[in-house]
Amino acid sequence: MHSAGRSWLLLTGFILFYIIYLLFGALVFSSVERPQEDQLRTEMKALKEEFLNQSCVNAASLEHFLVKVLTANKYGVSVLKNTSMPSNWDLASSMFFANTLVTTVGYGHTTPLSDTGKAFSIIYALIGVPFTMLVLTACVQRLMYPLVLAPVGLLQRSGMEPRPATVVHFMLLLILVVLCFFLAPAAVFSTLEVSWSLLDGLYFCFISLCTIGLGDFVPGTQPGQKYRPLYQVSVMIYLFVGLMMMYLLLRTFHKMADLHGLTTFLQLPRCEDDLDEDREPIVEDHH
Repeated sequence: MHSAGRSWLLLTGFILFYIIYLLFGALVFSSVERPQEDQLRTEMKALKEEFLNQSCVNAASLEHFLVKVLTANKYGVSVLKNTSMPSNWDLASSMFFANTLVTTVGYGHTTPLSDTGKAFSIIYALIGVPFTMLVLTACVQRLMYPLVLAPVGLLQRSGMEPRPATVVHFMLLLILVVLCFFLAPAAVFSTLEVSWSLLDGLYFCFISLCTIGLGDFVPGTQPGQKYRPLYQVSVMIYLFVGLMMMYLLLRTFHKMADLHGLTTFLQLPRCEDDLDEDREPIVEDHH
């Protein structure tokens, strides 16, 4: 098997292992945290009934009730329509949590209840975060030729100088990323999430793909949402591909800055040139 085949086979193996790693994390989180969540839901239901049965509510009992409610709400358990709320730790939701953990998006809308879950989160992230970065880097290296090097070369062959060619290409790539990974998904989210406006969807996309992850907007958390598992998996795919394109955009900007002397002027390290083995698989595929 020549180097191109081995290169793509290795990348496929990385992606498959990444998916298996997410499934493994989802199974562990679901098995550890769901019983804790069910217990908390039962306690909150009993607490609500006890509070409603009180003939006279004083300030101390009200404060105790509110503290318990706010604490449970922090873990995604609400006293409002408590029995009809979907679990935060079913398989799809647990996989969504694992994905936000290893991509460092970390919305914070769901957090482990148990000490076992917290300890596992640390170990899982210690392995998962660098491996996710490795997979994203490997994917971006494979995309550099068809989405960056080849288009810039095409612009140069059409008569443009290298510097203007890189600027034109970067602006076109930026427009493509904004349209495909910000505006279009924002329109989809504002349609699927009844309480979101288009600005809310755009805000969510920006906060997510910049890995800020404030957690004030999280898709798939509304009660009674149709096809919730499929929706959450789709959001996971969007986050992975979107982060990959953001990394590609940053690397393209770095290469453009190298050519224009900006990195030298600011005394920053240059973007490493693509190795021949990164180009060969894509070049050879066209022959």
